[in-house]
Amino acid sequence: MNTFKSTLMLVLLMLVLVLIGERIGGENGMLIAFAISVAMNFTAYFFSDKIALKMYRAQPVTREQLPRAYEVVERLAAKDGLPMPKIYVIPSESPNAFATGRNPQHASVAVTHGILGLLTDEELEGVLAHELGHVKNRDILTSSIAATLAGAITLIARMGYWASLFGGYGGRGGRSRNGGLGALLMLIVAPIAASLIQLAISRSREYEADATGAHTTGNPYALARALEKLEDYSKRIPLQASASTAHLFIIAPLIGGGVGRLFSTHPPTKERIRRLIGRDLV
Repeated sequence: MNTFKSTLMLVLLMLVLVLIGERIGGENGMLIAFAISVAMNFTAYFFSDKIALKMYRAQPVTREQLPRAYEVVERLAAKDGLPMPKIYVIPSESPNAFATGRNPQHASVAVTHGILGLLTDEELEGVLAHELGHVKNRDILTSSIAATLAGAITLIARMGYWASLFGGYGGRGGRSRNGGLGALLMLIVAPIAASLIQLAISRSREYEADATGAHTTGNPYALARALEKLEDYSKRIPLQASASTAHLFIIAPLIGGGVGRLFSTHPPTKERIRRLIGRDLV
């Protein structure tokens, strides 16, 4: 199912970019957008994980450098019948973690310095089991593509807006009069569309990874406690994250109120805890 989602996302990326290009710049804009979409699809499939890791300055670590996390991941991966993923550490005191990669054979798990200092061994095991749950459920490629798609839609809309201010891409005659207004509309609508795509993907995948991780460890209470701690401390020490990749993390790094909550890429942490243990933590 997640393989189908990934394919659908790649096709959607191409269609959306071509439509935006056609709306802003006519035939020339459509051709430019098609070329960009082909390049973006290639990048999304083969390099989206590397882009996400580099964006957060994640550094690879060995068993000798980080035995506490490495040994837990190794044990859990063997229990789930998964290849051993690469382990990365993000130089941030904000506690968080994410998994990425195009398949279990090319998976990576990244944790921040902050999460290593905050959680007990049982809680850290729960978080790492959650991340391996994403790998086992094969949704890591889908989430990585969603990040690329969101960034691409926003980028092409901004490019179209600025191009329209300087005469557009040379589209058909009637375009010039309404190009600026259309581009401005796309600049507003496109990021919202990208957020809705992330929203649709991320909320269900977090519940699924929670359930998978809890089943692997047999200790849903450890993950529930970890989620509560991460929610609390991530508000105190927010992670400087891109909106297009916020959905990758176990806890949303960008926490806002009001309208911002409508586009939250994560389900409420209290609801995740209730689904794990059947009640709120005391």
